[in-house]
Amino acid sequence: MDNNRALSSLCYFSILFAPFLLPIIIYFVSVDQEVKYHAKRSLLSHLIPVGLLIIAFIVFAIGMVSASTVTFDGSNSGFGILATGLPFLFMIVYGIVSLIVLIWNIVQGVKVLQYV
Repeated sequence: MDNNRALSSLCYFSILFAPFLLPIIIYFVSVDQEVKYHAKRSLLSHLIPVGLLIIAFIVFAIGMVSASTVTFDGSNSGFGILATGLPFLFMIVYGIVSLIVLIWNIVQGVKVLQYV
């Protein structure tokens, strides 16, 4: 096994121990274009859960604000399902997407190692 395949595979496996740091370092240190391709691809796949976390923060913030909105007459003017159900649904979607990204990275890492 050559070093380029090992580095490319390590970029994908780094989701388990150093999701952003290792692909960025390998991308800037390596001179091989194939290793750079795999480093960039693995970094983008590692960013998917981070993007979802940013969206989740916005959804939770909207849900918290809408859940605590009470009018002057004492009635709640919240969004109902947005305030209570959507954040929990988003947590489930985030968990599923994160698991898919984890499995995808492991499969890609194994494929790179097996490629002859």
